[in-house]
Amino acid sequence: MSTWWPLALSWLMMGVEQPLVGAVVARLPDAQVQLAAYGSVVFPLALVIEAPVIMLLAASTELSRDRAAYGALARVSHRLGLVLTALHLLVAVTPVFDWLAQGVLHVPDPVLEPARIGLLLLLPWPWAIASRRFHQGVLIRHGHSRAVGWGTGLRMLTSSGVLTAGLVHGQLPGTIVGPVAMSAGVVAEAIYAALRVRSVRRALQPTSDRPPLRGLAFARFYAPLAMTPLITLVILPVGTAAVSRMPEALASLAVWPLVNAVAFVLQSLGLAYNEVVVALLDEPGARAPLLRFTGILAAATTSVLAVLALTPLADVWFAQVAGLSAPLASMGAAALWLALPIPGTRVLQSWFQGLLVHARRTRAITEAVAVFAVTCCTVLWVGVVQAQWSGLTVVVIAYSTGRLMQTMWLAMRTRDLRRGPASSPRR
Repeated sequence: MSTWWPLALSWLMMGVEQPLVGAVVARLPDAQVQLAAYGSVVFPLALVIEAPVIMLLAASTELSRDRAAYGALARVSHRLGLVLTALHLLVAVTPVFDWLAQGVLHVPDPVLEPARIGLLLLLPWPWAIASRRFHQGVLIRHGHSRAVGWGTGLRMLTSSGVLTAGLVHGQLPGTIVGPVAMSAGVVAEAIYAALRVRSVRRALQPTSDRPPLRGLAFARFYAPLAMTPLITLVILPVGTAAVSRMPEALASLAVWPLVNAVAFVLQSLGLAYNEVVVALLDEPGARAPLLRFTGILAAATTSVLAVLALTPLADVWFAQVAGLSAPLASMGAAALWLALPIPGTRVLQSWFQGLLVHARRTRAITEAVAVFAVTCCTVLWVGVVQAQWSGLTVVVIAYSTGRLMQTMWLAMRTRDLRRGPASSPRR
């Protein structure tokens, strides 16, 4: 599909970025502590802080139909970015960080200071991500999805350049090299998207047949969308807190981000599909081919992970590519097969969520992610109480089970939308 593949390539590059960072950090000094600090503290906390702007991509794809809607959403995007940047700074430089890292997450002492530095270096994230996701949604809505792929390509070149420089230098800790690379890449992508969207903005009609959502109407539409990644991503530090209280805590904290990164690379193909569904449901006759593609993509991503997880390729990935020591590589390979449900369920979720966003019935999306969160927390609680299994095993099972339950809820809540044409949008 011409709309999907540039977005899939963009998400795939973003998915590859995390294992690439992990592979570099694993080859820098004090690797186990630095991996635990970056992957289990810095990255999850940064994601939670910027979570409310993640769904600006879906919102912009649906809403940015004319100049009036573009202007209204641009103001929201910039304000959200600035507020979240201030929140990020507050967390990074005040005692809030100590309370989160020590009191809530219960991370081992050697991880604390590297994580604090790494989080501060990701300060550019919230505003840059808000800006680029808003502008990318405009590009997708108006048929310029290839530009999204070019922007992510620039991001990868930038972050890879910083990572290569850090690896060549060889003396800087991973919690400096990784966050600086990530920040530089996202800022470069945001600047490109802002420049690329200017010609599209000039061509927009003043108004369209669907008036822009403002005030309470926009809040009712966007708040459930914003809560979706927020609740999902809060589970990352919750997982860190739980793993820190289970057997093999430090090793699990070091390996879990790399297992999650492998699953995310394949999830990225499904994540890209969400905006495709939103954008194309307006097209006559699009529903049947979209549904067929959903099934094909879900089966393909699950099959790829199965081949990787259930063959010696897993050992090659964790030991040779990710650069983990033999015990950590063996631990990661043994846990990867537990993530098998994740890529396919992500594809199905994008289909269901695309139907709901197009119909502007976003509350059901929040309900589903709440089901995911409750399921994950329940499994993690059992793991902490029993204290019989490694934290890595429990956290992967928690995420897989949560994704299955979330998908089932979305399937139930979209039954009427799947039986016939999408419901009339709420005004």
